[in-house]
Order: sequence, then structure tokens, then C-alpha cells
Amino acid sequence: MDKKPKIKEDLTIDSLLRPVGWDDYIGQGKTKQNLKIILEAAKKRQEACDHLLFYGQAGLGKTTLAHLVSRELGGDIKITSGPALEKMADLAAVLTNLGQGDILFIDEAHRLNKTIEEVLYPAMEARKLHLMVGKGPAARMLTLDLPPFTLIAATTRADLLSGPLRSRFGATFKLDYYEPADIEVIIQRSAKLLNLKITSEAVKIIAAASRFTPRVANRLLKRVRDYVEVNAIKEIDAAAAKETMELLEIDNLGLEPHDRRLLEVIVKKFNGGPVGLNTLAAALNDERGNVEEVYEPYLMRLGLIARTSSGRMATKLAYKHLGMDIPEGALL
Repeated sequence: MDKKPKIKEDLTIDSLLRPVGWDDYIGQGKTKQNLKIILEAAKKRQEACDHLLFYGQAGLGKTTLAHLVSRELGGDIKITSGPALEKMADLAAVLTNLGQGDILFIDEAHRLNKTIEEVLYPAMEARKLHLMVGKGPAARMLTLDLPPFTLIAATTRADLLSGPLRSRFGATFKLDYYEPADIEVIIQRSAKLLNLKITSEAVKIIAAASRFTPRVANRLLKRVRDYVEVNAIKEIDAAAAKETMELLEIDNLGLEPHDRRLLEVIVKKFNGGPVGLNTLAAALNDERGNVEEVYEPYLMRLGLIARTSSGRMATKLAYKHLGMDIPEGALL
């Protein structure tokens, strides 16, 4: 009984914190600038906007951008994901329910299967939906006209998208990790929306642990909010922020236990590397995809590990962060 209200509250909070206008969307300046031009031109021509592809690490604002595009164009947004579109009928149901000027947002687009992609091609290019009706010799092709719509795809692995699908997007945008100053602004905005009093020192501590990612920043802010409420603290200060990070086992660089374990495995078990991805995943008893998509990008962004032709290697910064002596020949 206690869990349901908490889940409902978290969903409400996430919705509350989501930016509702361009001014609320902090960071990604170049992407916003180019998007505004594309959207304004489409509105002036009274045409559907070109199909858009957003890619980058999870939590950087791809879904939020899709919502902002929808709001700017005045169309409804229909949300689905690559894994949810398993059969042609799944995609047909989504496409035939689109109205003129609507936005179809497909998250995890790299997980679309080839059959679905082939149905998408004519839908994106000519607004045609080709369906095969019947089986065997009696089968026939049925073609349905689709209203003008905009497909927005989001993915964390643009390299896994097929070439034919990538080429059909009118514009592709890579979302990068945020600057610490932008993360601090996001935390201050979220704290204001949640009616929280927070010191500038606490904002900096939370921002430093946020992995340059807005979603993580908001998640940590919610956990600090929990801490101060339980302990009847009226203002989030540096002490409350530090204590919360310690309870969550998050260090000053934002590394969590699995991040530190990865570094320790490379350093202690493989003498700093190089070590292959499959071998590293096996040593961690984890999935290769988690290592490559979840752990590595942030560690590489911090300069703690490096990818070489021979495998992954720990850098001098990794040894320093782990409080270990730096061996001769370690990477800078």
C-alpha cells in the first residue's frame, strides 16, 4: 500500500520537472538553435517538419526535445519504442491513428527489427503504408495514405541504426553531456519547482555527482529531498547533500559502486589493461551492453579509462582516484 503513492508521486514529479518551453530547456545550445530554424521554416511553409533523429546517452533530454517539438508544431505526440513494435500490425496500428501534423516518437529506435524498418521507409518518404493482406497465392498488397506527420527517433546507439533508416531523417542531432554550470542551473530550477530551499554549496555537490546528466541530477535532488524531510531539515545544505551521497555510495566524481568496481577490475585483475570488452564483462559478471553503454561513456568522459586497439586501459587519473600508486607506463 505504501509503494503505490510513492510511484504516483515520482511520476508526477518527473512530469513537473520536464521543461515546457525552450527557455526552460537548459543546455544543448546548438541543437536548440538548429531545431528552432527547422521548426520555424516548417510552420511558415505550413508543412510537416522533416523527420528528426536524436542520439546520445540516456537522460540527456531526447524525449523532452520531442515533447518541445510537438508543442512548437501544435501536433499531438504519440509515443512508442523499438521493442514495442514487434509486428507489422503494431506499427500499422500506430501509423493509422496519426492525425495531420502529429508527432510519432520512437524511443530505442536501434531496437527496431528489419521488417518494421522496411514498412517505415515508404511511410517516412511518401506517407504510404503498404500492408500485405492474406497469405499464399491469394495475398495482395494494400496501400493506405497517411497524413503529413513527423517521425522523431531517439537512440543511445546510433551506430546500430541501419544506413537506409538513418538516411531518411532530415536532420540528426547528437546530445552531449552537459556542462557543470548548466547542471547547476537545472538543479536550481528543479528545487524551485519543488519548493525546496537549497544552498549554492549543496547545488554544487549534487551537480558534481550528477554525471553531467539532467535526469541523474533530478534523481539525486529527489533523494536529498527525502533525506532532509525524514530528518526534519528545513534547508538543503552542503552537509545534507554530502550525507545523502554517502548513503547512496556516490563519490565526489559521481561514480557509483559498479563504476569503481570496473576500474578496480581493470587495475587489480588486469594490471591496468589492456583488456577486451568481453573479458571485462565476464570478469564483472555483467552484460557486455551494460559495460559498453552504461558504465564506459561516463568513465571515458572523465578520462578514467581509454579505449585502445588492444582493449580498455585505466589511466593515471583512475589510479589517483582509487588512491593507488601510479605505475610507470600508465596512460595520461
